[in-house]
This record gives sequence, structure tokens and C-alpha cells, in this order.
Amino acid sequence: MNQNPGPPAGGQLDAPAKPSTLPATALETSAENPWPLRLLSQKLKSHIDRVPPTWIEGQVIELNRRNNVTYLTLRDTEAEASFSLVAWGSVMARLEFPLEPGSRVVAQLKPDLYVKTGRLSMQTRDIRPVGLGDLLARLERLRHALAAEGLFALERKKPLPMLPHRIGLITGRDSDAMKDVIRNASLRWPAVAFEVREVAVQGVNAVTQIQRALVELDAREDVEVIVIARGGGSLEDLLPFSSEDLIRAVSAAHTPVVSAIGHEADRPLLDEVADLRASTPTDAAKRIVPDVNEELARIAQARQMLDRRVDQLIRVESERLTAIRSRPVLANPASMVEARHEDLQRLSSRAYNCISAAVHRDSDRIAHLRAQVRSLSPQNTLDRGYAVVQLPDGSVLRDSSDAAAGTRLRVRVAVGELSADVAP
Repeated sequence: MNQNPGPPAGGQLDAPAKPSTLPATALETSAENPWPLRLLSQKLKSHIDRVPPTWIEGQVIELNRRNNVTYLTLRDTEAEASFSLVAWGSVMARLEFPLEPGSRVVAQLKPDLYVKTGRLSMQTRDIRPVGLGDLLARLERLRHALAAEGLFALERKKPLPMLPHRIGLITGRDSDAMKDVIRNASLRWPAVAFEVREVAVQGVNAVTQIQRALVELDAREDVEVIVIARGGGSLEDLLPFSSEDLIRAVSAAHTPVVSAIGHEADRPLLDEVADLRASTPTDAAKRIVPDVNEELARIAQARQMLDRRVDQLIRVESERLTAIRSRPVLANPASMVEARHEDLQRLSSRAYNCISAAVHRDSDRIAHLRAQVRSLSPQNTLDRGYAVVQLPDGSVLRDSSDAAAGTRLRVRVAVGELSADVAP
């Protein structure tokens, strides 16, 4: 007996929906509870479909046309990064000239995931070659932007050492620019030493390698100046030396940097930020080290000038000494002593006479005063026959009534003294 009756006539009933036991997010998946591959593909496609169309820039390194589809490989101009693009015939038909490998382009891409195979493709909606005018305009905009930040200001320029003992050189591998710098610098100053870093000077690896070499040389204390040199080339070849990353790295360097890129007419942005811009690698060698022959000639010239100045000074001073020695006071030095001796004798005689006159005058005055004192002396009165009578207490008797009868008196005469009693 059939336990499961068939669908009723007239149609087929849908089975009731079962609740899903699959994890809601990728983080919740596990080995015991995984996602089906189709679910991952669906979710990736849903996420990628939300990515808006994006304009990118790169260089065409591979190009393969198949019927109405063109497959391209674009590589970043300054790093090791590449993408495969798909362009339909309608997109390529809008180009004025067909693309060739090596062309620099900008393209509008929309990523797309093919769910059945899980293959990611970059659908090209528009593609345009970058012409010389576009590159120049872009460089000019970057030039103005960096100048507005002050990266090209003169006050930021560091002076070069007068005589560097070791020079850092960043240049192409076994390039003519390297040979020119080393040869001309060594000819000018044979003692100079170089620390060379050979790098790519064009292509996608150029900026990264130049920056790495710059940082390495800038960290060395014995490197006193760094030269970045390259021979001439087209605008596209010299684009790495206008890279914003490289310009900022040079601006941040502590060691003075010399730019020696291309020829006189080449002006990459590196020339603007460098502390010194040399028109050619040879010119850089001439400007970073002095010419030993010129320096020796200057030393010889300076020594000749010093000799002339010393001879002139000795001659002038000799003439001055001769003139001084010809003066009377130096021709007969004793005359000055004799004149001072006569003055001393004259002044000594005058002083003696003045002192003698003063002594005689004062002696006479003392004698006169002595005579006056003697004439007023009590002794002089006694010498004339007078006497001085004193009472017992030593007072002078002036009135006879002061001496009572029997009072012993003391009588002083010119020579000696005697006693006397007052009679009753």
C-alpha cells in the first residue's frame, strides 16, 4: 500500500519550506557547518556588484584581440601590481588609434564575478590613451600642489659641503651617467669616494628602488651629499623622477640631494625639490667637488698675495723705525737725561734755599719770643732783687694782715729760699 499519496489532480503542491540551518555569516562557518560553494559565490558577487565603476591608470603590457573581445593586462606605473581587463568591441571602437603594448592609458573598470567558475574579471566600460599633453597637465597640477605646500621653497634648500669626502650616487646599473659622475668628480678631486646604489631608473620598479636607496644613503653618517643621476630620455621615461612619493622622500632627507636628470631641457619635479639642480650628470660632478688644480692655483695665488702683504708691512714698519730713530731724542738719548738732571739740580737748589730762608726766619722769631717769655718770667723779677713770700699753705702773701704773729713764712729769692717768722 502506498503510504505517500500522489499530488491531487490538476497540479503539484510545493513542499513546505524548511528552516535554514546554514550560518548567516562567513565568520560563523566551521568544518562541521560549512557554506555550499554556490552561497559563497553568490555573496561575493553581491558584494562585488556594489563596487562602483572606478577610473584607474596603468600601462598596457599585454594585448590580445579575440573576435569581438580584447583582453588586456594593465600594470601600475610605479609598483608591481597588474590586472587583467576585458574590453568589448564597442569600447575599443571608440579609440581614435589602436592601442599597442607599452601605451599608458586610463580606464573605467567595473569588477564582475562569474558565479559558475568563480572567476573575477574587470569589465572595461571606457578606455583612453594618456597623451603627452595629459601627462604635462597632470605634472603641472602636481607641481603647483607641492609648491603650495612649500616643498620647493628656497629656505628649505640645504647647503652642499664645500669638500665632501664621500658622495652617495643613485643611478642606473652600469649607466653612462654613473661613469660620467665618477670619472669627472675623480678627475677634479682624486681623493673623493663614492657610495654607489645601482637601481632601475625607469619602469614600475624605479620609484621604489630609488626611494630605498635614498633612505639607505641618508641614514649613513659618512655620506655628505647624495646625487640622483640619469641620462636623457623621453617624458615617459623620466616620469619616475616626478613621482609624488619620491619628491616627498627627497624633501624629508637630512642629507643634501643633487638632481642630475637628463639634459638641460629636462625638468622633472625632482629638480624642484632637490637642494641643487645640475643640468647633466657631468655638471653635477663639477658642482659637488672643487677642481684640485684650481684650488692649488688659488692657494699659490693666496700665498703670493700674503708674501706681498708681509713684505709691504715689513718695509713700512722699517721706514717707521728709521724715522723714529732719526729723531733727536733717540739720536742722543743722554740729552734727555742731562736736561732732566739740570732741572733736578735747579729745583733741589731752589728747595734748599727756600727751606734755609724759612729756618732762619723762624729761628729769629723763636729767639724773639724766647726773649719776651724770659722778660715776663717771675725768675727775671727775682733776678732784679725782688722776693716772693709764701704762706705755709704755699699761697703768695700779698697783704701783711694775712700773716699773724708767729707765722712761718717761706721767702724765695733769685737764688734759693729761706724761712722767716712774723714778729709779734
